[in-house]
Amino acid sequence: MQTRNLPAIRALRPAWNKGRIVGQKRPLKPKHVWAIRVRLELSENHRDLALFNMAIDSKLRGCDLVRMKVVDVMASGRIKERASVLQSKTQKPVRFELSEGTRCSVAKWMENPLMIGSEYLWPGRFHERLHISTRQYARIVRDWVSSIGLEVTAYGTHSMRRTKVTQIYKKMGNLRAVQLLLGHTKMDSTVRYLGVELEDALAIAEAIEI
Repeated sequence: MQTRNLPAIRALRPAWNKGRIVGQKRPLKPKHVWAIRVRLELSENHRDLALFNMAIDSKLRGCDLVRMKVVDVMASGRIKERASVLQSKTQKPVRFELSEGTRCSVAKWMENPLMIGSEYLWPGRFHERLHISTRQYARIVRDWVSSIGLEVTAYGTHSMRRTKVTQIYKKMGNLRAVQLLLGHTKMDSTVRYLGVELEDALAIAEAIEI
């Protein structure tokens, strides 16, 4: 018995990644960080400046960053120097430092009328949303990147997570420290996340004399 050839099924919508660079996003370089900071300071965008600084310092995933609460970073009316957040992916806490610049920008944002009585650090603009969404955060990151002339498809929310730890690894070569800061449970995850190659490992080994 012959089988009839069924017509090809075509997707009604184009693929979500059509025209996009899919894969690991690039970390921001120090000059990029300062360029974005200066633009946000000049525009007096206190919310975005605090969010940007917190994203760099906390090294959190976007889903954890947008859910941060005021009590996570504030105690007795003062911004903490160190904070701890429970990761939604691993259900384990991760600690991070808050630099002086980040504490100042967050304190300034807390003075905004929108923060009166708010439980979340980045409240949503609509009543049904308690905090900004990860999609909204991704759009904000794209705006930051495009404002300094970078290719938006090469950067994303994970660029913010990778920025500081990349610099730490370049200066110290300490993978264990990076693993703890990122909250990874396995070293392999940290190696893949940083994109550590054999040449990097050899360079570290050559710098150590016994």
